[in-house]
Amino acid sequence: MVTQSTNQAWLERTPEPALEPDLPICDPHHHLWDFRPSGVQKRYFVDEMLDDLSGGHNVVSSVFIECGTMFRADGPEELRCVGETEFANGMAAISASGQYGPSRIAAGIVATAELMLGDKVADVLDAHIAAGNGRVKGIREGAFWHPSPEVRNHRTEPPQSLFMRDDFRAGFKHLAPRGLTFDMLCYHTQIPEAIDLARAFPDTTLILNHLGGPIGVGPYAGKSDDVFAEWRPQIDAIAACPNVMVKLGGINMDVNGYGWEERPAAPSSAELTEATRRWFDYAIERFGPDRCMFESNFPVDKLSCSYTVVWNSFKLLSKGYSASERAAMFHDTAARVYRL
Repeated sequence: MVTQSTNQAWLERTPEPALEPDLPICDPHHHLWDFRPSGVQKRYFVDEMLDDLSGGHNVVSSVFIECGTMFRADGPEELRCVGETEFANGMAAISASGQYGPSRIAAGIVATAELMLGDKVADVLDAHIAAGNGRVKGIREGAFWHPSPEVRNHRTEPPQSLFMRDDFRAGFKHLAPRGLTFDMLCYHTQIPEAIDLARAFPDTTLILNHLGGPIGVGPYAGKSDDVFAEWRPQIDAIAACPNVMVKLGGINMDVNGYGWEERPAAPSSAELTEATRRWFDYAIERFGPDRCMFESNFPVDKLSCSYTVVWNSFKLLSKGYSASERAAMFHDTAARVYRL
């Protein structure tokens, strides 16, 4: 039985058919979880994701991104996170059976590990790889941090300047030898630290999540133009690092400040496109389609829109690109970077 989001009726006030339903999509950023204490989707398993996919988009594969779910209840503390990979791999196996349709959910897995363990994290990485049955492609350790109490930090309460710490980097150096990528979850104010990390490890592939995390709440509320002006030169600099890719999406969260969830009805894809186009256009211009991948960030972004609507918005804003460029951003870049 599919568990509906708490805002399902609100989302259904803005029905849309899927645009270009034949266009192949690899969704490189979504979560799966249960017993979620916050957000609009308490449970999100393969069934719930397939329910979102039933809107008509051609999602052929996807990448599960760590979200702190299903950690082991016992055993060594540093290895408990491997339970999440075991869970995600189980969800992937269900999907790979083909009995739930042609989409291959969680074909790739991005796990988490405490890189501040330094050299000791090597055993954790190897445990993830073993548990993933070939599906573990990378690691993410969230760095969301801001001094304002109005801007939430990552659930793990990371220290300030996580990416700059020597102990973090001592663990980080173990990724490339194992062929693991690193997903960078940071706010726009932290992009300079992400740039420094990328320059320090040119042999590691890094993926900037959520367009670099532009903040729109707290001290940035109502200051989107100022944030955009601050964000652009940082995007210029990080795009100059050839080992960095960017995920286009993930800016429909409450921290982005659009307030979609406060409206009487969910936004349409046209409204999303109009409100957010400049962030996407600028990132694509600087990185190029071969280093860009559209992402749903579901079910987190379900706070603001449906799965059908968010992918419709990506299709609308990418209309001006060539068929090969769109193929890269909707599928090929993600499939290449995550080795699906």
